[in-house]
Amino acid sequence: MKGAATELTVLAVIAAVSCAQALTPDDSDLDLLFPDNFMFSSATASYQIEGAWNVSGKGENIWDRTTHEHPEKILDHSSGDVACDSYHKYKEDIKLAKSLGTPMYRFSLSWSRILPSGAVDRINDDGIRYYNAVIDECIANNITPVVTLFHWDLPQPLQDLGGFSNELIADYFEDYADVVYKNFGEKVKWWITLNEPYTLCQEGYGNGAKAPLVVAEGRANYLCGHTMLKSHARAYRLYEKKYKKSQQGKVGISVNSYCFWPKDQNNVKDVEASDRFQNFVLGWYAHPIFSQDGDYPPVMKEFINRASERQGLRRSRLPTFNATEIDMLKGSADFFGFNTYSSRLVADAPNEADGTTMVEDAQVVVSTDASWEKTIAPWHFVVPKGMRRVLNWIKREYNNPQVFITENGYPDAGVHKDVGRVNYYKLYLLEVLRAIHHDNCAVIGYTAWSLMDNYEWFYGYANRFGLFHVDFKNPDRPRTPKMSSEFYKRLVATKKIPDESDIPWPDDDDTTSASSSVTATGFSVALGVLMSVSTIKHSILL
Repeated sequence: MKGAATELTVLAVIAAVSCAQALTPDDSDLDLLFPDNFMFSSATASYQIEGAWNVSGKGENIWDRTTHEHPEKILDHSSGDVACDSYHKYKEDIKLAKSLGTPMYRFSLSWSRILPSGAVDRINDDGIRYYNAVIDECIANNITPVVTLFHWDLPQPLQDLGGFSNELIADYFEDYADVVYKNFGEKVKWWITLNEPYTLCQEGYGNGAKAPLVVAEGRANYLCGHTMLKSHARAYRLYEKKYKKSQQGKVGISVNSYCFWPKDQNNVKDVEASDRFQNFVLGWYAHPIFSQDGDYPPVMKEFINRASERQGLRRSRLPTFNATEIDMLKGSADFFGFNTYSSRLVADAPNEADGTTMVEDAQVVVSTDASWEKTIAPWHFVVPKGMRRVLNWIKREYNNPQVFITENGYPDAGVHKDVGRVNYYKLYLLEVLRAIHHDNCAVIGYTAWSLMDNYEWFYGYANRFGLFHVDFKNPDRPRTPKMSSEFYKRLVATKKIPDESDIPWPDDDDTTSASSSVTATGFSVALGVLMSVSTIKHSILL
């Protein structure tokens, strides 16, 4: 593992070095200000930070089961059993959020900590106590809690029933939401029902790249999406009917997507294909909720129905909403939560084969551009203009809804002098400003992923997104600020993208390895040294 870790560190430094070239763009848009009422936040998720996986009555979830039974699936063979130990250190975490000056902090609830079996037959008092304590601590520090009901950690007993491929899970989710609203709704005014249903369904029930490791693309992923949408709508309508009048909160959903660009912008077919795939990914979950007509995107239904018919199936592999369900979903959000990180290229690819993957259904080929800046994560490329483009796509498709960017961030190996992350935020936030000021996109907030380094799913602790460094080798899990935390703090205070020349570098220490020696004036030297390293494998960057 030492060789692999060294390799990842070198890659992280190269990413930081390449970012340095764009640290001070000469652009008058840097003088733009975020609106006075713009909401800044940072985010975490229960499985990724809490630990205490089997403490005080908490039940097993699908990530507990997956990491324990299949550690080989995780890049560093780790688990979230302890993670950041936020179950015990939540007060410290909220102090970190307070130090940023952000008026909001987004975190998620562990369904299994509240309902160990996933059902309301047994409510875990400790789970209610714990989350009340977290919420109370936020409020005591003048931080508005933004609470996500579900961030991928489905109770294992419900997965044993088929998980989200079983439509009955919507019943369980509505019951769970009722317990949550009843116990926390007087203090929580911002709710997110589901986080990134696309990722869970496509990777958890499609290609098996995340828990619960189901490989059934073209079938189970579509069933999962259908159930998750119904779960969201049921939770929204429950709040609307039973709690909204007294609690006066907002309920939304966090959907996610890359920005999809045509591979050849002069090719009409590629232009159509990129828009088509944007509908397959983002529209899959946004169109039923935010469009005027509701239901799945027409192009998605058309292509999957046609492929299913060609394959001799009696019914489409994409499930069907009835009229009542379409109406239940339509308008079932008070804001448009949106997570985005990167971009992809899309080319048209007519397909008459029998395959059932999403790209085969959509008849596209998805790729990346060799010129895009790479990061330590093989899926993550720095393409700032994609942020503005996809915000405009949302504006055009859904009549300019209020968009709360609920995740956006940059991975590295956990360095304190995280120049790459600072530059990523700077360039992406600049595109958000342009979307607001030049395009009149109704963006109301921005959330940095993440508050601190945490457990990054199948990348374990090898990929870090935090504004604060966490030492996972130390049983006390100490948190220390990175350069990006100071950047974000100044951004929040001034409502303006800060000049990084005013941001102090963290003190050198041994935990940041090779990249801690890179200084603002030493990038060219570091680049020369790094380019001489012959052990870097290009495959990691793809």
